[in-house]
Amino acid sequence: MKKESRSLKETETVAHDFVSKLQATNYKPKATLVGLYGDLGAGKTTFMKGIAKAFGIEEDVTSPTFVIEKIFRLKEKSFEHLIHVDAYRLESSGELLNLGWKEISENPKNIIFIEWPEKVSDILPKEMQHIYFKHVNENAREISFE
Repeated sequence: MKKESRSLKETETVAHDFVSKLQATNYKPKATLVGLYGDLGAGKTTFMKGIAKAFGIEEDVTSPTFVIEKIFRLKEKSFEHLIHVDAYRLESSGELLNLGWKEISENPKNIIFIEWPEKVSDILPKEMQHIYFKHVNENAREISFE
């Protein structure tokens, strides 16, 4: 499925719709994992801001490029934690493992969004959700869900 977004508000709406569908999903034995693919500036972090807002997070969400991961506690939702990972600066998947990846990825109460998942693909499950972001023009992005 593809959606086109021509504004921050439209991207936020796409993110909110995605979260609505996720919360209706049945129990899973491990964390729900979503890979966000796309070039720099393609809209991944903007999408994450919409995801956080849909989960009721009020603080400003920025890309965790330098801290690698941010963990947000969720209230009254299907998940206990929203975890936002940015693998852009990682040299290997071992660095993510050192941050407790195994523990967070095995907890079914976690939902994890990871930017630049291709940098750590060797430790990611095949059954994760993939979302692709593409520049259409200066003001528009294409968001594709697989």
